[in-house]
Amino acid sequence: MALTTAQQDPSKIIGQLGQDYATQLTGLTSVPLDTSKFAPSVAGQDPLQTQAASLAASGVGGYAPYLSEAATYGTQAGTTMGGVSPYITGAAGITGTGAGTGAGSIASYMTPYMSQVIDTSLAEFDKQAAMRGQTISDAAVGVGGYGGGRHGVLESEYQTQSDKNRALLHAQMLQSGFGQGAGLRQQDYMNQLGLAGATSGLAQGQLGLGQYQSGLAQLAPQLAGGDIQTLSGVGAIQQQQDQREKDAAAEAAKMAAMEPYQRLNTYGAGIQGLAPFMGGTSTRIDPDPTALQTALGWTSVLGGIMNPNLSS
Repeated sequence: MALTTAQQDPSKIIGQLGQDYATQLTGLTSVPLDTSKFAPSVAGQDPLQTQAASLAASGVGGYAPYLSEAATYGTQAGTTMGGVSPYITGAAGITGTGAGTGAGSIASYMTPYMSQVIDTSLAEFDKQAAMRGQTISDAAVGVGGYGGGRHGVLESEYQTQSDKNRALLHAQMLQSGFGQGAGLRQQDYMNQLGLAGATSGLAQGQLGLGQYQSGLAQLAPQLAGGDIQTLSGVGAIQQQQDQREKDAAAEAAKMAAMEPYQRLNTYGAGIQGLAPFMGGTSTRIDPDPTALQTALGWTSVLGGIMNPNLSS
């Protein structure tokens, strides 16, 4: 058996490329890669999100003052409504005929000077009546008929008419006082009802203010919630955009940092493709010749020596 070795010389250019690749690889990998330039980062809160958070924090319990005012007005309304009852009671005490002399009667509304006025007026009436009666007597004396039947009839008729006039005057004064008292009593009744209505209206107004404050207590968080939602939504959009920009910047930095490695990798792949042309050592094993092949070989050699023309 024969062992045959063949040596191929590498191309000079390929060898230089391999040496250049090794030099670049050593230089590139000897410097640590600064990963901080493309490390993941999180975008901070947008100012609108910060404002929304601040508004949400300050708005917690913001309805409390309105509820407090509502409670105050509710209490005031209750107190005010309690003041209606006396007026209703007072008005109820003025109903009825008004007879008698007690509280709520017509007499209680008449002037306390009514009797004095009546007495004075009647006294003046009696004085005037007496003077007119004296005139009749004087006239009878003048004609010589004083004490006569005609004189007596005249005095009787005058006195009867005077008494009627006195009674009528008395009745008129009593009627006037009664009418005045009845009117004042009715006016007082209406005043009591009016005060009751006014007080009730005031209580209703206070209750309405309380309900208004309660409505504000419900509305304030809703309005604040709308502002917070708007600020949060817009802030989230801006934060997302900021995050995209950070991610894009990190990706760009990563691509820039990895570009030399990718370029060198491509360079090495190209050199690897040229490996079949870089030369090397190949070995071939040939089997030993048989006796016949050896004999023929020697025959051929001897024939060539003895007859050189066969080899030409």
